[in-house]
Amino acid sequence: MGRVHLLATGGTIASRHGPDGLAALTPAAELLAAAGAPAGLTVTTSDLGAVGSFALTTSDLRGLVAEARRCLGDDVDGVVVTHGTDTMEESAYLADLVHDDPRPIVFTGSQRPFDSSAPDGPANLADALRVASSPAARDLGALLCFDGVVFAAAGVRKVDTLRSGAFAAPGRGPVLRLAGGSVLPLGRPARRAPLPLDLEEPLPRADVIACYLGADAALLHAAVAAGAAGIVLEAFGAGNVPPPIAEAAEEYAARGLPVLVCSRVPAGPVVPLYAAGGARLARGGAVFGGDLSPWQGRLLVAAALAVAPGDPHRVLTAHLVG
Repeated sequence: MGRVHLLATGGTIASRHGPDGLAALTPAAELLAAAGAPAGLTVTTSDLGAVGSFALTTSDLRGLVAEARRCLGDDVDGVVVTHGTDTMEESAYLADLVHDDPRPIVFTGSQRPFDSSAPDGPANLADALRVASSPAARDLGALLCFDGVVFAAAGVRKVDTLRSGAFAAPGRGPVLRLAGGSVLPLGRPARRAPLPLDLEEPLPRADVIACYLGADAALLHAAVAAGAAGIVLEAFGAGNVPPPIAEAAEEYAARGLPVLVCSRVPAGPVVPLYAAGGARLARGGAVFGGDLSPWQGRLLVAAALAVAPGDPHRVLTAHLVG
């Protein structure tokens, strides 16, 4: 008989309609009762707050990941975390960066509230519980289970605001899928060594700077002035930015601030191709983030700064290339 722990943190899956809108009010035990424990599986539950994930702070995220890791006791096959969809891809990614256990931490949630006439949360939760107990999910790190498919944390993105198929991993695809009561393997992506991040310590500030036609460097300078110790550029296309941002990025990279280049395009990697764009950033010391979203890239930069404050570039390069 398998055993899984369910850790509830709020989100739409726990939300009910009220006079002011949706609010996360449903505890883990009630979520489980609605989903039903899969046959042959014992599920224990606990609650860690009840909020929309849009309201989480980085401190909250560190606490959530630490608690999910604590729940991976010796007597469970895996942990399921119910979570809001707005920032689920970020929470799953930080959990994955530090994950050093073969057993999975599986994130799930819903697009429709608990008291909807056709809620999607119970089916998503039942699927996630199956995944967390399945041998097929071992050694895959932190996972995101939604609408019958399962994604590795790195590279997953929310791709639709309301549709039940809310997530995708553009260019990568899912690693598992649910078929009836079975968990079917689709692929086993290479995993990086976990980062020895102390979750009790605050993460250094890293900010994302959006690029758009005509953008200047004002927001980049403001981020550094506000205390950002690292920068992620949400670049055009394959990694290009407006000239004023490139100039400022070169300046800060020369001072030792890590500058990570990601793309605002949902699919495809960033590569230093254009002499006045990405290639200029690479010459100036920026690191290219593959196909990571800027939001996951921000957490990687913050973790690199925390793990190796004297040489965060080493951590970034090893994690992205090594």
